[in-house]
Amino acid sequence: MDMREIRIKAREKLKGVCRVCANCDGRVCAGEVPGMGGTGSGAAFMENVRAFRAVKLNLRALHSSPVPDTGTELWGHSLSLPVMAAPLAGAAVNMGGALSEKELADGLHAGSRAAGTIAWSGDAFVPGIFEAGLAAVAAQGGCGIVTVKPHGVEESIRRIRMAEDAGAVAAAVDVDAAAFRPPAPGLSVGAGNPADLEKIVRSTKLPVILKGIMTPDEAVAAAAAGVSGIVVSNHGGRALEACPATAEVLPAVAAAVRGRMKIFVDGGLRTGADVLKALAMGADAALIGRPLVPPVVGGGAEGVALYFKKLASELCAAMILTGTGAVRAVSPRILYGSA
Repeated sequence: MDMREIRIKAREKLKGVCRVCANCDGRVCAGEVPGMGGTGSGAAFMENVRAFRAVKLNLRALHSSPVPDTGTELWGHSLSLPVMAAPLAGAAVNMGGALSEKELADGLHAGSRAAGTIAWSGDAFVPGIFEAGLAAVAAQGGCGIVTVKPHGVEESIRRIRMAEDAGAVAAAVDVDAAAFRPPAPGLSVGAGNPADLEKIVRSTKLPVILKGIMTPDEAVAAAAAGVSGIVVSNHGGRALEACPATAEVLPAVAAAVRGRMKIFVDGGLRTGADVLKALAMGADAALIGRPLVPPVVGGGAEGVALYFKKLASELCAAMILTGTGAVRAVSPRILYGSA
C-alpha cells in the first residue's frame, strides 16, 4: 500500500464529504460544517494554510551538521518527531460515515504510535465519541492525550479522571469549542474563567493543556492558572470566521509564555517544512488534523503511519537545508526576514 492507493480508496469512501484535494487549503469545502470545511465563508481555514505557506525559510547548505535529530520529549514520553495527530472526531457527521468512530480513533492512535508519535483523542457533546477516543488511548497503553470539551468544571474533572485511568500522557481542554456546546441550565456559555481552570488543574496529576489560545494575554492567564501547555488554535477555522491565522499569532503568544509551559500549534500545517517553521516561531510541537483524514479513511493505522513517515522525511530535508541539527535547537534565524 502506498499513499496514492490510500488516497484513491479514501476518495471513494468519503463520497464527496472530503474531496481529498491535492492541496488541502479549504477552498473546495468552504463553509461545509458539518463536513471538513471552515465555518462561514471558510476564510479562517484558508488563512491558516496561507499564513504558513507565506513564511519562508533561509536555505543554508554550507555547513557540516550531522544527520538531523527529529526526536523530542513530552513529559517523559519520547516522540520520533515533533508532530502529533490532532483530535479528529465525529466520523458519522463530519466524514459521512466513511468509517466508524472506533475505526477512526483506533486508526489514528495505532498509526501514530507505530510512527513513534502519539494522537490526541476527540470529544463531543454527544455520547460515544469521547468513549471511543478514550478506549483507543487505553489500547495503546496510554500513549495518547485525552481531549475534553468544556462541559463545565465537574464533568470536565470526571472525564479527566477517566483519562488518568487510561494512563494518558496528558489531558487537554478544548476551550475553543465552547460555542459548539448546546445551552443547558447552570452552565455558562464560555469555556470557564481562570478560577475554574485552577480547579481543573488542581484536580489531577496529569499535565493539563488548553487548546484554543490565540492571544498573549490568554496564554499568560493560562500560565497563571497552572496549565502545563497550550495549543495555539482557532479550531481549524471552524469556530470563529473573523479571526487571524495561527501562524500569525504564534510568535507573540509563544514569546509571552516561552519556558513556562509547552507550546503547540495547529491549523494549516501541510508539510515537514511547515512544522520546522512552527518550531522556529516558538512552538515545541505541531498538531496535524485534516491531512490525516484521507490516510486514516483509506489506510487505517497503516495509512496514518505512512503519512507521518512522509512528514518526517520532509522535516529532515528542511532541517538539512537550513543547517538545523536537532529539533530541540531550532533557531528563529532560519526564518527569512528574521533579525
